Amino acid sequence: MVLTETDLILVTGATGLVGSHVAEQARKRGYKVRAIVRQPSQCFDLKSWGVELVEGDMTNRESLVNAAKGATVIIHCAAKVGDWGPTDDYRTVNVEGLRHLLAAAESSGLLKRFVHISSLGVYPACDHFGTDEFTPVSMTGIDGYTLTKVEAENLVRDHIRDHRLPAVILRPGFIYGPRDRTILPKVLARLKSGGFKFLGDGRQLLNNTYVGNLVAAIFLAIEKDDVVGELFNVTDGRLVSRREFIGTICESAGLSTPTKCVPLPVAKSLAKVMEAVYRLLGKQEAPLLSSARIKFLALNLDYSIDKARRLLGYDPPTDFSDAMRTTVAWCREAGLT
Repeated sequence: MVLTETDLILVTGATGLVGSHVAEQARKRGYKVRAIVRQPSQCFDLKSWGVELVEGDMTNRESLVNAAKGATVIIHCAAKVGDWGPTDDYRTVNVEGLRHLLAAAESSGLLKRFVHISSLGVYPACDHFGTDEFTPVSMTGIDGYTLTKVEAENLVRDHIRDHRLPAVILRPGFIYGPRDRTILPKVLARLKSGGFKFLGDGRQLLNNTYVGNLVAAIFLAIEKDDVVGELFNVTDGRLVSRREFIGTICESAGLSTPTKCVPLPVAKSLAKVMEAVYRLLGKQEAPLLSSARIKFLALNLDYSIDKARRLLGYDPPTDFSDAMRTTVAWCREAGLT
């Protein structure tokens, strides 16, 4: 599909890591872009790029209707993320909000493409070695986020089947890059404090996905007409071990690389105890160790992107080493290190 000046791209989650890069890249390509945001007056970057702003969010049905008017392409990046808290809080945004967005988009009759950003977290929480899209997703999930991302995918697939929704589903892994104000700054703070320890030997692969590489996949999903109805795993072209991941961060930030390790069986046992205690006490924040953090820090997360290479023509343009150096440099400039 070739986009023209008559097309309008709606980006949800445009103030977040992925959505902001999508909106910026779309404007650089000369497309008209609209974003739905909670506080338009605070969205200085989006304004400077010439993005049209509509006030609202995924829990406000009327605002979704307003945002979807006239949109020919929707890139759905918005989601409630995290690894702790009531599942219904995640479902309100990730599933019910999506349901209202789809209804609004389909009612216009103008929609040409809907790109849904899902997650590799939909797969079972176990070691993965080249897992591809034929592997069934987990219908239980390890937390509210992963469970509702599965439910959201199922909702999109239902609309593809029943309403001929022209959708493509992308499943990125751990997303990093400039404008990440959550995960990487926390990792850097932990490293600076000297409190970071590897879980296990640190040789397991991470499903690293640079935001620039993901954005490239998103625009391929718009441009390719023969991929409607498909879903794709999306990671960097080269996955890295936890040791290379942390080592590259430390090298870029001028920090000493940690050497201490916690045996994985010990970490898993501690996570179970901590989760039980935190739930009993009704804690609002996740414990230091949880099932989700064990997955991120310890499991082997190797997913195949062969299908994306073959059908999308996806060839990740940026290698991990360069991408992480760019990310750490941004964190330093933003005062987050």
